[in-house]
Amino acid sequence: MSERKPIESWLTDMDGVLVHEGSLVPGADEFIRRLRDSGRRFLVLTNNSIYTPRDLRARLKYSGIELPEDSIWTSALATAQFLSNQRPEGSAYVIGEVGLTTALHEAGYTLTDTDPDYVVLGETRTYSFEAITKMIRLIAGGSRFICTNPDPIGPSLEGALPAAGSVAALVTKATGVEPYFVGKPNPVMMREGLNKIEAHSETTAMIGDRMDTDVLCGIEAGLQTFLVLTGVMRADEVDRYPYRPSKVVASIADLISYID
Repeated sequence: MSERKPIESWLTDMDGVLVHEGSLVPGADEFIRRLRDSGRRFLVLTNNSIYTPRDLRARLKYSGIELPEDSIWTSALATAQFLSNQRPEGSAYVIGEVGLTTALHEAGYTLTDTDPDYVVLGETRTYSFEAITKMIRLIAGGSRFICTNPDPIGPSLEGALPAAGSVAALVTKATGVEPYFVGKPNPVMMREGLNKIEAHSETTAMIGDRMDTDVLCGIEAGLQTFLVLTGVMRADEVDRYPYRPSKVVASIADLISYID
């Protein structure tokens, strides 16, 4: 196996890596500060399509992490970029929140329920039966089916909530049409992120807390991968997967020295 080149750029997941249940993961603030001081290119990634980068920047600042909006890359932004590349200035019927609708508007898309090019399913805390029914009928009528991310559940203070992946399964069952998922583990999201910061896969690393999204998409995009144990994965679960990260560490604090 050839030796990897030194890491010059970093991609990192947000929930479970930088913050956990809204609280700062110890060392995450110092890691981001070191990245900014060093001038190294980096992006914070999230499959959550609910919030705009401005919203997420404010949430991270409240937790103690300072970074600019353009250092945040969401599945909503990746979806908007993907659709803009596929069909510029197209139209879409959307189920989602402001993070997704804003991204599509800024990409030049028209949001409509009249013969849209795409139906786009994202995250929301208030999935509407009426809106899902409309989505099913539009797909049956020929609109293309896009979903921001495949996550089946999402976290809340009260416990797990159904997320976009679960609702997508419902729509697929009703229509027989599988969606195209843009977010992790699709390497499209990673490659769009790499292009955004003008980074090369050979010299970029991905940090995540999930084997099935963060590590998988990092491997498929050709990156070095670091799994942290401050999120959903335990060390004894890693060997269940047919692929492995480059390294497993307790937390992002263990990676600060890699910046130097």
